[in-house]
Amino acid sequence: MASRRTIHARAHAKINLALGVGPPEPAGSLHAGYHPIASWMHAVDLADDITLTEASETSFDIAWNDGQPAEWDLADDLCVRAHAAVERLAGRSLPVSVRVRKAIPAGGGLGGGSADAGAVMLALRDLFALDIDDAAMLAGAHALGTDITYFIDPLAWEAEQPPRPALVGGLGDRIERLARRGDPLTLLCPPFGCPTGTVYRAFDASLAEGGDGGRDTDACTEVLRAMIARDGIEPAALFNDLGEPAERAEPRLGAIRRAVADALALPVHVSGSGSTLFCFAPTERVRPHAPECRVIGTRLV
Repeated sequence: MASRRTIHARAHAKINLALGVGPPEPAGSLHAGYHPIASWMHAVDLADDITLTEASETSFDIAWNDGQPAEWDLADDLCVRAHAAVERLAGRSLPVSVRVRKAIPAGGGLGGGSADAGAVMLALRDLFALDIDDAAMLAGAHALGTDITYFIDPLAWEAEQPPRPALVGGLGDRIERLARRGDPLTLLCPPFGCPTGTVYRAFDASLAEGGDGGRDTDACTEVLRAMIARDGIEPAALFNDLGEPAERAEPRLGAIRRAVADALALPVHVSGSGSTLFCFAPTERVRPHAPECRVIGTRLV
């Protein structure tokens, strides 16, 4: 019997070094309620391990690195949905065994589920030698979730590297790849998540209270271009329009961020919609000031 083929991959987390968010698309539009963004995304050296093996029938084994099973319904997992999406693109069944061992905290704004989905999509295309072009893969990824498009980087995939950093615009569908950076940083992962929908509702409420129209993401993109063009990252210049809404939705997050920022006299930022925080300070300096958090020393990759 012919041996079954296997693909191993590392699905890297990302952070939003900067994130500008516009007002929701108006009712009646194609993407009503969705928010345009302008974000500087960068992968970090924290990854889930994924293995796909040809099989007689499809199965999923999704658990944490310590062996504890994922605490969400399997049907809701983005790996499962990504597999179904590629089957639709291919127009046929793709029987495979998918094993995921997770290190990226869930619900933390690090894109763990999206990273896994992107890796599954690209691995399936390779494993079954599918005739699906990059544009179709990107469209399929975007239909699953706006962050997943960032993780579809075929050039990096072929080189067995993390997705390249990018300036991400539109509804997550405009991807401009950038040069990599290698700065060390520290992640602070609280023992709670921030549901993205809740944070965006808090963002919309703040727009209504402020009476303005929200950020012009095209203008924000130009601000980001100038920021990216600098030789180094300036932590004080980074920003996240979802940071304050995340802290309104989950006040414990604000308390942790302020405590660490005040103790270190350094900026501490929210990634995505939270709850992960990050700062450019040595991990050993950060850890004593966030005893309730999982504190991870990592770097941009």
